[in-house]
Amino acid sequence: MSHDEGDGGNSAYGRKAFKRSGAHFADRITADGRDGWPVEAGRYRLVVSRACPWASRALVSRRLLGLADALSLAVTDPVQDDRSWRFTLDPDGRDPVLGIRYLSEAYDRRKTDYPGGVSVPAIVEVAGGQLVTNDYQQITLDFATEWTALHRAGAPDLYPENRRDEIDAVMAEVFDEVNNGVYRAGFATGQQEYERACAGVFRRLEILAQRLAGQRYLVGDTITEADIRLFTTLVRFDAVYHGHFKCNRWKLTENRVLWAYARDLYQTPGFGDTVDFDHIKRHYYQVHTGINPTGIVPLGPDLSGWSTPHHREDLGGRPFGEGTPPGPARADEETAARGRA
Repeated sequence: MSHDEGDGGNSAYGRKAFKRSGAHFADRITADGRDGWPVEAGRYRLVVSRACPWASRALVSRRLLGLADALSLAVTDPVQDDRSWRFTLDPDGRDPVLGIRYLSEAYDRRKTDYPGGVSVPAIVEVAGGQLVTNDYQQITLDFATEWTALHRAGAPDLYPENRRDEIDAVMAEVFDEVNNGVYRAGFATGQQEYERACAGVFRRLEILAQRLAGQRYLVGDTITEADIRLFTTLVRFDAVYHGHFKCNRWKLTENRVLWAYARDLYQTPGFGDTVDFDHIKRHYYQVHTGINPTGIVPLGPDLSGWSTPHHREDLGGRPFGEGTPPGPARADEETAARGRA
């Protein structure tokens, strides 16, 4: 999530046509180090905002695969300014490992006058303090396939080789019409543009609900990368996308299948324990001043339903396949208590 997705700072949200920025730093961290960045415990730091759905993918993947000891975590303030994501949650307003106040400093150490703004998730080299990659589409796939030597014992296979074609196809549809669709609706500058985007969101959600009515997970009988990518949008749906982005044909809680599916994942270790509704709400409602000029953050929705029984286990499935659930979250993985279900 870039601080200037609308191209022009926070006040431009909803006033200029929305265009999703690509990952302009697409180096990969791989087992063989072919891009110059080998997988190595302690060498890199993952920078996220708990508000951002794209960064949340990396949070979930890191938890499920047990990469916390190998890849440290920096969490930004959910309310950034026009200079970029900032580390004002940390003492003295600096990340304690990287020593920087703004994520843009790590970008500048990599390249000046870079296009596309400052986005999370970002992986920064600790020693040099420079950005390695902000390729939000590839980072989690590499966690699953390139970082295997550092996975915890019992880590699930989130991108099984024999199902990758199907996973890729599902993820492409989810990305275009759901992950990205809510933004096209929310940042639309005209009625027809909004209606097309909003209709696409709900058309795809209804197709996904039909798919999930008879199976517990999107692909196969275990959690995969596809589930992670859908979850990070669904968990934000009623809190911000329904009202703030005007995706309000119905609420997630009004769709029996998707609401049960989302609760099932939320209650699975590695998912709900990475979610911070306070960060989510404050970011969207206070940063997008072009859409919500008052900056008022709504009191709702009621979050208590997230912990209610979902009965999705009746469909079978094995959440972690041959693996096991991750252990309790470490201190750096725990979310703030405010605004949580």
